[in-house]
Amino acid sequence: MSSSLGTAVVTGAARGIGRGIVERLADDGYRIVAIDRLEAVHDVAGGLRAAGADVVSEVLDIRDRVAVGSLMERHAPIDVIVNNAAVTGTYHFEELTEEHFRETFDINAVGTFVVAQEGARRMRNGGRIVNIASRSFAGAPQMAHYAASKTAVVGLTRAMAIDLSPRDIRVNAVAPGVVDTDMLHYMTPERQNMMLSLQLLGRIGQPEDIARAVSFLASPDNRYITGQVLIVDGGRSLGQGRLPPEESPYA
Repeated sequence: MSSSLGTAVVTGAARGIGRGIVERLADDGYRIVAIDRLEAVHDVAGGLRAAGADVVSEVLDIRDRVAVGSLMERHAPIDVIVNNAAVTGTYHFEELTEEHFRETFDINAVGTFVVAQEGARRMRNGGRIVNIASRSFAGAPQMAHYAASKTAVVGLTRAMAIDLSPRDIRVNAVAPGVVDTDMLHYMTPERQNMMLSLQLLGRIGQPEDIARAVSFLASPDNRYITGQVLIVDGGRSLGQGRLPPEESPYA
């Protein structure tokens, strides 16, 4: 498989949305540098290599600036960065500890900043950065820590788009709604059913739904979009639950 589109660095690549993004970008034709703090990222990379993709994997903590900078230097020049690594959990605001709030913010926001900055310093002019935010930046119950960290990612994305525009680097965010990943399993079955009932399109999102959006924003076809947040939530943010199905006269 050709890697004619250049090198794409993807964090949080061992599972869920990150794995879906790695698979999609590899299929698009990028050389992939897959990063995660879990050893399972090597299995993801190995499986894709067996299928003919150009994928390498690295285990590191995205908060470790020295390690991140070294990785970017080894794989420079960089064409695409996808900041997907994140942690979450559900806690009522009155029960949320400062320790958990700081850890969540440190990984989701500071880690995104470190990877983006070290990568941008080694990125070709005309590169693309996609930060994975969340629809929760508009507010989410029992997720004050997560919502705050993803709101920071949105602000960071917009500021980066301004500062990096002289180099024609486009910076955007994708804000997923509820997606069928390990993070979904933090919710009780009752809450999962409630979330499903609120989905306008009648289903929970899949990692490949997010990967498709990232694929476009990361591609050379994205020539004139920067500083934007693309909400990919199946219409949930419209505030209207699932309507009764209707048959098309052309079905």
